[in-house]
Amino acid sequence: MVDAFGREITYLRISVTDRCNYRCRYCMEEGGVVPYTHADILSFEEIAEIAESAAALGIRKIRLTGGEPLVRRGVVDLCKMLRSIPDLSELTMTTNGSLLAPLAKPLREAGVDRLNISLDTLDPEKFHSMTRGGSLSDVLNGLDAAEAAGFLGTKLNVVLIGGFNDEEIPTFAALTKERVICVRFIELMPIGCAAGWNSKTFLSSEAVKRALPELEFLERDGVSERYRLPGSLGTIGLISPIHAKFCSRCDRIRLTSDGQLKPCLHSAMEYPLRGLHGDALMEALQQAIWAKPKEHHMDTTHSSDTMRRMFEIGG
Repeated sequence: MVDAFGREITYLRISVTDRCNYRCRYCMEEGGVVPYTHADILSFEEIAEIAESAAALGIRKIRLTGGEPLVRRGVVDLCKMLRSIPDLSELTMTTNGSLLAPLAKPLREAGVDRLNISLDTLDPEKFHSMTRGGSLSDVLNGLDAAEAAGFLGTKLNVVLIGGFNDEEIPTFAALTKERVICVRFIELMPIGCAAGWNSKTFLSSEAVKRALPELEFLERDGVSERYRLPGSLGTIGLISPIHAKFCSRCDRIRLTSDGQLKPCLHSAMEYPLRGLHGDALMEALQQAIWAKPKEHHMDTTHSSDTMRRMFEIGG
């Protein structure tokens, strides 16, 4: 499928739950939120039906997200269901890694091709504070388990936060020297809890280039620019939704756990898919893709237009 601006849409992100076992400060209120009930969220069968229809329209890559996808019971079974879709070429997942250690091997056996692990600091105390109770060792154990299970090309997603982890840029980059991973630095976005944060926390990805002047440019990889430190096995990725808007290259749509299709992360526009089947479902998907906006309006002075918080949409 091609949208109204000629972009080929091949990538669907599916949020399987709004629940998360962390309360990261830029994502969720300290007291948490009232989660959707089981009846509110799509069943695995509903997700699979939507995914099959999307694949028939040209979707080739699906990423499962949350909240935290691994808190949803039976998510490995969902992975098996999605992997059986004939036209799907890649199934991936974004996770905070805290529950990954015992599930890495079952996920790999279920057909998950690659993992993204969110990790914003390598300091145990700062990690505990940012996540409001999380354990850094759980995530690092998950990363090791993913490697042992045979996952290749694992990506570490690091949200750049001025005054919090900017001094850790070289430490994160050093992980690529002996691991075949990609450490991706992502600009903090003014969405949800972070919308009202001090402007100094919103760093440009140029901060990474300043901290790592020896970086060698490799290529553009989707919405990311990839670099390498000399002699390293892994790579560095820069994702700049604020300071280097990449909307013209965006190839994705998003399905929320309660069945709304979002053509753009930062738009308030949503298309209800729950309860639709056959031609009606296909038509709704086509309408949503055609309505994908040209670009978002978010910048250093304007927050995201979406009415949802990030954990309700999926990272």
